[in-house]
Amino acid sequence: MTKRIAIIGAGPSGLAQLRAFQSAAKAGAEIPEVVCFERQSDWGGLWNYTWRTGLDEHGEPVHSSMYRYLWSNGPKEGLEFADYSFEEHFGKQIGSYPPRAVVLDYIEGRVKKAGVRDWIRFCTAIRMVSYDEAKGTFTVTAHDLTADRMYSEGFDHVIVASGHFSTPNVPEFPGFATFNGRVLHAHDFRDAMQFKDRDILIVGTSYSAEDIGSQCWKYGCKSVTVAHRTAPMGFDWPDNWTEVPILTHVDDDTAYFKDGTSKRVDAIILCTGYKHAFPFLPDDLRLKTRNRLATADLYKGVAWVHNTRLFYLGMQDQWFTFNMFDAQAWWVRDVIMGRISIPADKAVLMKDVTDRVAAEDAGQDAHDAIHYQGDYVKELIAETDYPSFDVDGACEAFFAWKDHKKANIMTFRDNAYRSVITGTMAPLHHTPWKDALEDSMESYLKS
Repeated sequence: MTKRIAIIGAGPSGLAQLRAFQSAAKAGAEIPEVVCFERQSDWGGLWNYTWRTGLDEHGEPVHSSMYRYLWSNGPKEGLEFADYSFEEHFGKQIGSYPPRAVVLDYIEGRVKKAGVRDWIRFCTAIRMVSYDEAKGTFTVTAHDLTADRMYSEGFDHVIVASGHFSTPNVPEFPGFATFNGRVLHAHDFRDAMQFKDRDILIVGTSYSAEDIGSQCWKYGCKSVTVAHRTAPMGFDWPDNWTEVPILTHVDDDTAYFKDGTSKRVDAIILCTGYKHAFPFLPDDLRLKTRNRLATADLYKGVAWVHNTRLFYLGMQDQWFTFNMFDAQAWWVRDVIMGRISIPADKAVLMKDVTDRVAAEDAGQDAHDAIHYQGDYVKELIAETDYPSFDVDGACEAFFAWKDHKKANIMTFRDNAYRSVITGTMAPLHHTPWKDALEDSMESYLKS
């Protein structure tokens, strides 16, 4: 096979694509030449923790939004690889809500076993991708950051796996310029300890708002105030938590809210989401979509309807993560290898997009959304040789997780679920989450 494939990003999505091609090669198939470009110095994407914010050592925007002390905010039973269980990796079943270092080690274990590291060019940023209609090929312009060298190469397909939780959406409110405290976006949040004994304001009601606020509470902040634009999160928060309507303005040390109340605060953390940003893509190749389960302009959620030689992985809002990326990667691999055909009629592709949007819009609540994405995962798996697993069982874990959060937002991580891959029940972690201030892999894996 003479095709050349470019994969942009070596986070969970890009690594899923490498594993997909490697699995085909292991089964005896002839695979294309695969080149993966990764801007960071190591694989893992957002799961790489760095103390850096703003720019990295090469002057590139810091990709990771990871912070110290992050634990999985959803059960690992919903993201487990179908071909590589947590038990296989760790030699035993582990708790359902592992910390960052444990999850990263698990991600690495599968790709180390697959032996795909040599396919990745690290410290290499993509500057531009262009498409030659006459030749039917892409030109990828890359920047070797270590050697400070620019070069271009040709590829038959490009797979964008650079994620969409690294370019922050940063609103401004009147008074920010003269506020005497600190203003930062969740992307630049690194350590809850710096907010110990501080009054913090969180703007937003996303998962990052919930989790960063919980982190600051766990590590001893004085109070948490959360400002919402449409509705409060509504959990049974600790006594030093308050939910208020949207922020209107601040002065030197006080935040003012739409309901007329105010609160003196030391820091403002903007948990206001992220943008789908692809500065290396021209308009004719660049995805523009809201963060939703049914993305714009992607057939089957992955193939760019305006040029089906281009693919995007992991661009949906996510209940499922790693195993959904796998399902997408296996499907993309089979298209590239000629095992699956994409309809030539663009109207058919566009109808697929609009039908998926309508199906998502028809959902009434989170349960419907979880089932919707679970059905999407099942749809893709059914068309490839990715190992089938109990997707509905994973959905049940998500439902239980939602119920546990409603019961007590600060103890939901003190529950356990059954693996849908091995059928083994996870043990309860040896220390309640709120008391587990040491979250290294060594500490977490102690019996």
